Amino acid sequence: MKKLVAITVVFAVAGIAGYFWFSSRDSEPKFRTEKIARGDITSTVTASGTVNAVTTVLVGTQVSGTIKEIFADYNTPVRKDQVIARIDPATFEAQVDQARAALVSTQANLDKSETALVDAQRTLNRSKELFGKDLIARSDLDTAETNFLSAKAQVGVSKAQIAQAEAALRTAETNLRYTRIVSPVDGIVVSRNVDVGQTVAASFQTPTLFTIAQDLTKMQIDTNVDEADIGRIATGMAVEFTVDAYPETTFTGKVFQVRNAPITVQNVVTYDVVIKVDNPDLKLKPGMTTNVAIIISTKHGIVRIPKAALRFSPLPPEKNRTARKQQKGPAVWILENNAPRRIPVTVGISDGSYSELLSGEIREGQEVIVESLAKAPERSATPPRMF
Repeated sequence: MKKLVAITVVFAVAGIAGYFWFSSRDSEPKFRTEKIARGDITSTVTASGTVNAVTTVLVGTQVSGTIKEIFADYNTPVRKDQVIARIDPATFEAQVDQARAALVSTQANLDKSETALVDAQRTLNRSKELFGKDLIARSDLDTAETNFLSAKAQVGVSKAQIAQAEAALRTAETNLRYTRIVSPVDGIVVSRNVDVGQTVAASFQTPTLFTIAQDLTKMQIDTNVDEADIGRIATGMAVEFTVDAYPETTFTGKVFQVRNAPITVQNVVTYDVVIKVDNPDLKLKPGMTTNVAIIISTKHGIVRIPKAALRFSPLPPEKNRTARKQQKGPAVWILENNAPRRIPVTVGISDGSYSELLSGEIREGQEVIVESLAKAPERSATPPRMF
């Protein structure tokens, strides 16, 4: 008898425990919800880019030779027309001396030609007088006239030779000046590509000796914006960006130019959006990689819906796809009598976390479902078949 009572008590306790356990499971929330509230939304287009100087000048040489002296190094501030390097001028100085001597020679030839012209003029005049008195033959007069014209032409040749010698002298002097490498702008030396003793050749193309950034307090960012987003970007839009060197600092700028030339890499089309940036403390350096957010629109104090609520659906994946085809457009789900109910909505701008609520049968402060807390039923393993 006692044994029967004990068994009865055990079953009663187990039944009560089971009742409370199942009751507690039924009372557990099945969904996580979030209130619709007011807030700010900033819609942006993100892209990556590179910091560059607004104006970068490549300084080269127009003559070939050996670098004899260098007067500027990396990060050296330079002024316009300042000498920053010099090519050995010995050969070019000799060419100038040679051209100057050739000019003196041609000037002497001109004097000789003019003297011969004067003599030919006198001979012609005498021949005309003698011919008028029938003292010389006609052939003698013709010879005098020919000599005069030849001397006159020689004077013209000598003058042309002088012009040619003067041009050669100017070329030699110009090449000599080119041995002095000067900065064309005020700026700072970003890179130096030569050393003393190095030979540079300007036969086929101008070699780059220095790269000078004109003003590093004014920088620009060249970004690659996807073709799907380029239509939303316009000149003057505000920009925020970060660089790896200062991850905690957010820099600002403005869209300066949206270029029309497409950039195609592996069938992906992007466009260069140029962003102007102030750099008064010189933190930004040429070549830095940037993570850019171009601000398309900002709205303050608007009713907004969590993006998770717009993505949520209580239906299984296969039924969810069918339902989406039948019920087009964005929607949220609310709990009504402990069951989810779908409410279509119209949304505006989005920042990736929230979307603007434009219309729909839903109001501020109402709870919307953002996540299901129910665990997916575990599939029982199929028992092995016995053969």
